[in-house]
Amino acid sequence: MALKWQGWAVGLVALAGLLVFAPLGLYVWASSPARPPAASAPPPEVRVTDCRIDPASRRVLAVVEARGGQGSYVVTVEFRDRRPSLPDARTSRSLARLPGLTPDTPPARTEAIGPVWPPSTPPWCGVAAVAPEPTHD
Repeated sequence: MALKWQGWAVGLVALAGLLVFAPLGLYVWASSPARPPAASAPPPEVRVTDCRIDPASRRVLAVVEARGGQGSYVVTVEFRDRRPSLPDARTSRSLARLPGLTPDTPPARTEAIGPVWPPSTPPWCGVAAVAPEPTHD
């Protein structure tokens, strides 16, 4: 009869230990410092070299040029109707992809296509952000 209760006692002690130490282990794991990010190449130098309105489509076209960097990048180009960003300024954004940059290659160029623009307002184009292109594993 004692052996029958001994199995239950061992099971209950194991379950109690699991209920106590599992949250403690999760807490220690979650509060451990994150690994430092891997060293990566510096981001490329990106600038807008031309900002114009396409006469046929009336869309803003920005020519984006990038030098340096390593890998592929996504550039966010901003289009505004005034150089300083004012509360009433018209703004729009577009993404442009710069694939396969290396420090040794000549500058890479691509175009960012913006919105249809009113004919009486000259556009202003600028780089809002540069980010590495996400990798798909």
